[in-house]
Amino acid sequence: MAIEDVGLAPSTLVFVVLGLTLAAFIWGRFRYDLVALTALLGSVMLGLVPAKDAFLGFGHPAVITVAAVLVLSKGFERSGLVDIIAEQILKVGERLILQLLALVGTVLVLSGIMNNVGALALLLPVAMRMAREHDTSPSLLLMPLAFGSLLGGLTTLIGTPPNIIISSYRANVSDDTFSMFSFAPVGGVVALAGLAFIVLVGWRLTPQRSGQASPADMFDTANYLVELKVNDESKAKGMTLQQLRDELEESIPVLAVVRDDNRQAGYSFHGMLQAGDILLLEAGPEELKLLEDKAGLSAVAELERDDKDDETSALTEDEEQEKQESHPPVDTEGLQLVEVVVRNDSMMINRSVRQLRLNHQFGLHLVAVARDGTRLKQRLRDIRFQTGDVLLLQGEENEITESLPALGCLPLANRDLNLGQPRKLLLSLAIFAAAIVAMLLDVLPAAVALSSAAVVSLLIGVLPLREGYQAIDGPVIVLLGAMIPVGQALETSGGADLIAQALLHWGTDWPVVVTLVGLFILSMLLSNVINNAAAALLMAPIAVSLARGFEVSLDPFLMVVAVSASCAFLTPIGHQSNTLVLGPGGYRFGDYWKLGLPLSVVVLLVSIPMILWVWPLSG
Repeated sequence: MAIEDVGLAPSTLVFVVLGLTLAAFIWGRFRYDLVALTALLGSVMLGLVPAKDAFLGFGHPAVITVAAVLVLSKGFERSGLVDIIAEQILKVGERLILQLLALVGTVLVLSGIMNNVGALALLLPVAMRMAREHDTSPSLLLMPLAFGSLLGGLTTLIGTPPNIIISSYRANVSDDTFSMFSFAPVGGVVALAGLAFIVLVGWRLTPQRSGQASPADMFDTANYLVELKVNDESKAKGMTLQQLRDELEESIPVLAVVRDDNRQAGYSFHGMLQAGDILLLEAGPEELKLLEDKAGLSAVAELERDDKDDETSALTEDEEQEKQESHPPVDTEGLQLVEVVVRNDSMMINRSVRQLRLNHQFGLHLVAVARDGTRLKQRLRDIRFQTGDVLLLQGEENEITESLPALGCLPLANRDLNLGQPRKLLLSLAIFAAAIVAMLLDVLPAAVALSSAAVVSLLIGVLPLREGYQAIDGPVIVLLGAMIPVGQALETSGGADLIAQALLHWGTDWPVVVTLVGLFILSMLLSNVINNAAAALLMAPIAVSLARGFEVSLDPFLMVVAVSASCAFLTPIGHQSNTLVLGPGGYRFGDYWKLGLPLSVVVLLVSIPMILWVWPLSG
């Protein structure tokens, strides 16, 4: 189908495609990479993007640079660099302001040298551990940490995809690029202003949610962990666990089978149940009645936490020992519980336990699910997972370690600090430093220098090849590769000029700085409802058209887009960092703007004067 067949102007068609794309992004029913790919193919069918150029975006320098940065970030993690820093953070003490200063300050620095989502993912377990050790609500730490990762990304070329996109776009329109630290004068001041606001004032605007610091509190696990005994007359006698599940027509997770004081994990028990066996499982009142009626299992006792048992103090030492032997703790060797959060790119999203075959394929049992800080009460088999869900999983240590990356989950608890190997740490830093020097001296372009560093890291074993591929965020790569041609179509069709002319007409009687503020607000609002990379891709051609309309330098307009596209502080869906802390912090959708709106105002008030000072209009 050609444009002539449709009977609409190219600019009109572009607006239709982009309107539908934005609506799909906001709706969230389909993943953003699938939406972007659909927009690209639709643009090709309508003749807005030449078919021969449809997939050139996947070879764009911005896409290659983002992929290389993700691999290098994973190398930093594996070398132990971040864990060494995290070990020092945990020593800051009990004062909340010092905790915030340490966490947010560290994520600012890390986000400048690695992917900001990766920096947050590495420090998220540290923040959770700090909250638990000092009895602090994680909600006071996690939102500032997420916003800090966004602010830190402003400081360097590789800190966030919008910076990479803007630099590449500048090269296309002016044969020049922003270098590694071109963003530092503005981004650094903005980041420091944001840090000061968050630590001194902003944390008071975050909601204080109770009961989120402990997995036991969040999931109320003890109230649902019960022991059921197989008697001589039980129908379950002689059944396997799978036959029991078939009989019940329910997938009730059996955590363990205890026989003659020997405990075996439920997922590894393949024998037949015998009289006297005790099943340790997660069940509510309805499930308990079902187990009693259909299988003849009788409740032995509910497991209770010692620290909340009012009768504990009245027990003698022998009685206490007998109680502990009869009710062994859940979290024992071979029966580890881990708390995880579902990432944006997780294969679990919109799928259930049965569809995932969580037990058979990954060796994990789902014990509980929390969403928006509240444990879901519905049947586990009926839950379709969403981004930001917090899961309580059970499995053996090696299975947990291998399965979580494959599932797209980030551990929040039981993450021991791994100090890595000094040799790999030094190699990782040396490789990264060499790439930065090559970029600063214009020996190699950013995409080539960083890709070379990533390849060298893989060749010398800083990072195994499999983990290197796993580190590349597929949905983000597809989003960028698909939206780059669509963004170019906005420019080639004249759509960007139409928007710019409307803004120019509106701002004719006002100083240029007013238009810059309007551009900032428009780009910032867009980044809060769609991916920040997509916002940068769409706003860059508009910024250039505006600059040319005013007959001023392109740089301040492009810098405004770079900063504002990374200011997704108003919603949990605007950036992956915000989504990752939604469940662990127990936040609600409307909580983000309470801190995010004043922080956005601070960034606006600081960034516009700094941009005009560092990148003057007459430049």
